[in-house]
Formats: sequence, structure tokens, C-alpha cells
Amino acid sequence: MGKLIVGIVLVALVALVSMAFVVDEREVAIKLRLGEIVETEYDPGVHFRIPLINSVIKFDRRIQTLDSRPQEFLTIEKKFVVVDSFVKWRILQVEKFYRTTRGDMRRAAELLGERINTALRDEFAKRTIQEVISGERAEIMELLAKSASEDASDLGVEIIDVRVKRVDFPPQLSEAIYRRMRTERERAAKELRAQGAEAAERIRAEAERERTELLAEAYRDAEKIRGEGDAKSAEIYATAFEQDAEFYAFWRSLSSYRTIFEQGGDVMLLNPESEFFRYLNQQSQ
Repeated sequence: MGKLIVGIVLVALVALVSMAFVVDEREVAIKLRLGEIVETEYDPGVHFRIPLINSVIKFDRRIQTLDSRPQEFLTIEKKFVVVDSFVKWRILQVEKFYRTTRGDMRRAAELLGERINTALRDEFAKRTIQEVISGERAEIMELLAKSASEDASDLGVEIIDVRVKRVDFPPQLSEAIYRRMRTERERAAKELRAQGAEAAERIRAEAERERTELLAEAYRDAEKIRGEGDAKSAEIYATAFEQDAEFYAFWRSLSSYRTIFEQGGDVMLLNPESEFFRYLNQQSQ
């Protein structure tokens, strides 16, 4: 009898365990009865179902990240840009999410990616390359998040944020742009070098002109001073000569004797009766 009671209790426990299921606070759940949804509003905690009749499917209610592959979009200028973006989303209405995706997270990501790409294509088609690269990126992100959230509402999900990580040009277009930029920079460099060479020549010519003027002025001043000195010297000599002409002639002769006879070893042939020896001849007489 005791064993029977124990068996009954064990069977009851097993049945109770098979009927119970736990919904974590990070999850949302739906209960199906033979494939049909019967309940979706579950708070975190322990809940029950009828085994073999009811089945429970759980989904992650936390924010998910959809990192899309880079896509090419046309701008208003009919030029392609490569856009790398990602989306933050989460399940908002689990019943609608299950009905549209059959609970397949991969399918949900595909549907969501298609709608985000459509929104991106529409927004980029309204703008120029300059605007999408640097001018209006914040505005584009805001509009994208709003429109994408509206488009994704029928999937039972909420778009938290849409971000563009990078906007590039296609490889062939990037190379053409780089070549054009390089050509433009080379042209600007040549122009700057030409302007620098012209300025250098102008500065050198100006410096040469100033140098010539300074040398001419200095030579003029030097010649003027030299002429004034020579005039003053001649005036002094004339004044001295007028005071005692004989003494001046004698002094000049002595200076000449000193200059000549200090250079020993020289031989000079002079007439003793010449004017050069006048004062020596007077001394001998």
C-alpha cells in the first residue's frame, strides 16, 4: 500500500513538472494548442500547460543587433555609394511576430533588413553625396529610425535605432576620385611653386636693386668725402707753402732723401749737379 502511494505521488510530481514552464524576465512566450496561439501575455515566473496538447515557444525580448552587409545606393546625382549600417531592434508584439515570421529569428532579420534597405535607398535618393557623407547624417539617421519603425510595426518588432557606420564610394569610383584629387593637388602645388618662384625672383630683384643703390650712394659719399679731404689737404699744404716756401722745399727734399736711401742696395745714376741734390750741394759748399 505504501509503495502504491509513493508511486502515485511520483507520477503526480512528474505530471506537474511536465505541465510547468518558466518564463524568464529576459524572454517572451506564447502558448499553442495544437498549433494555434491560445495565450501570449506571460509575466516572468512559473506557468502551466497541458502536455501533448499545449506547446510553449520562447523568444529573447532583449535588444537585438542586425548588422547588414554593405549595400550600394544611388544618390540624387545618380552616383553610387556603399553604405554599411546596423539596426537595433526588439520584439514588441510576440503574437504578431510569430504570425509573420513563424518564430524564425533568421527570417525576421531578412524581412527587417529588406525594409531598412528600402528606407535607406529612399533617403539616399533624395540627397547629394556631400549631404550623405557629412552634411545631414544625423538627420538621415533620425528619419530612418522613424520610418523603419513604422514599416516594421507589422512584424511585431520595434526599431530602437538605425546607424550608418560608414559611407564609401565603390572601388572604381573611389579610384577615379582619388586620381582627380591627386591631379588637383598636383596642379595646386605647381601653382603655389610658381607663385613662390615668382615672389622669390621679385624679392631677389628688389634686393639687388637696393644693393646697387646702396653701393652707389656709398661710393658717391666716399668720393665726396675723399674730394673734401684732398681739398682740405691741398689747402693746408698751400697755406704752409705760403708761410715759408724755402723751408717747405727743403722739407720735401729731406723726405725724398729718406725714402730713397732707406732702401739699401739700390743703385741710382744721377747727375750730382741735378736739382735733386741741390741742398746737399749747398751743404758741401
